[in-house]
Amino acid sequence: MEGRRVVVTGLGAVTPLGGRVAETWEAMKAGKNGIGPITLFDTEKFKVHLGAEVRDFHPEDYMSVNESLRTDRYAQFALAAADQACADSGIEGTVDPQAFAVYFGTGIGGIRTFETEHTKLLERGPRRVSPLLIPMMISNMAAGLIAIRHGCHGPALPAVTACASGSNAIGEAVRLIRHGYADAVISGGAEAAICPSAVAGFGNMGALSAAADPDAASLPFDKRRAGFVIGEGGVSLILEEYEHAVKRGARIYGEICGYGSTCDAYHMTAVQPEAEQSSRAMTMAMREAEFTEADRVYVNAHGTGTPMNDSVESTAIKRAFAGKLDVVRVSSTKSMTGHMLGAAGAIEAMACLLALRDGVIPPTINLLEKDEACDIPVVAGKAEKQDITLALSNSFGFGGHNVCLAFRKV
Repeated sequence: MEGRRVVVTGLGAVTPLGGRVAETWEAMKAGKNGIGPITLFDTEKFKVHLGAEVRDFHPEDYMSVNESLRTDRYAQFALAAADQACADSGIEGTVDPQAFAVYFGTGIGGIRTFETEHTKLLERGPRRVSPLLIPMMISNMAAGLIAIRHGCHGPALPAVTACASGSNAIGEAVRLIRHGYADAVISGGAEAAICPSAVAGFGNMGALSAAADPDAASLPFDKRRAGFVIGEGGVSLILEEYEHAVKRGARIYGEICGYGSTCDAYHMTAVQPEAEQSSRAMTMAMREAEFTEADRVYVNAHGTGTPMNDSVESTAIKRAFAGKLDVVRVSSTKSMTGHMLGAAGAIEAMACLLALRDGVIPPTINLLEKDEACDIPVVAGKAEKQDITLALSNSFGFGGHNVCLAFRKV
């Protein structure tokens, strides 16, 4: 069973760059900035005024009005992305429901719902709190709702590892298929935390950029970087056992050929400075992917634009490639999407698959003053044509969670 290969046969995306995969990918290749003033609430009294919001999202395109009133925005993004991915894949009706699973990540879950209902509690009393507060708030509900909608009777689980959630969901789904517990998994991540409590919390801990200019806010690997820009959205991938996909004639985006997952066991929020465990996550994924010096590698960096993260990740990349950086190109798509938290790993996995397919590395935009501490080969400004053979996606989360996913063409 452990020899079973895992491929991606469907993609769905609701992001700050667009409401579909094609729109999001074209914007990424073009270096479009999805960051702008926060409109979801009044930021007048806040330190932070910019975010990467999903614009023009209409939940009724994916569910009834009654359903939309019973789901948090993060779950709406998850359902929309999963619907798109299932339609793209054509998976439904081709797999035994008992071998059809859902592993879907979120870092925070229904924080907007919690905030709204807690305000009601304080201002109007306990009888005014919605009886749906708990099911709308909890972090497993996106996975549960996706399973209900698509008839998945296999395991339906969330991954909740902060900013590594989407990547952990995908990686654990890979292992589920490899070991024969499922033939197909709806995976990915979703987040909708652009709300007063989250922005105040992240802002007061110094994690967010306080820049006023959207083009000077999310600045991975730049000397001027001073925090990440909070983003939101949902991205879904249909993972499928290779022979099952071939048998039904599915279109294959690529293979997930490596997964590394480690923990710094160091600090609640800070990364371990020597990058021992983050680099080990990379080498684990590279080993599974059978990396050789003949490979031409794209690394989609975690690249948040926080001072310590980017320099430590640079160290991790150098350690993992051990003097072989001449085969590597790096970029951070968070320069365009902001940091989508629990959805970040999913959109960056999508970017890796499409970069392999099209032979195009999306850029790190607005990188004007490269930091000497980030002495890695970063694609800056404009997309770059490259015949990539291996793509890696890094994700690191509060709590010391480190994940690397590896992808190849099929």
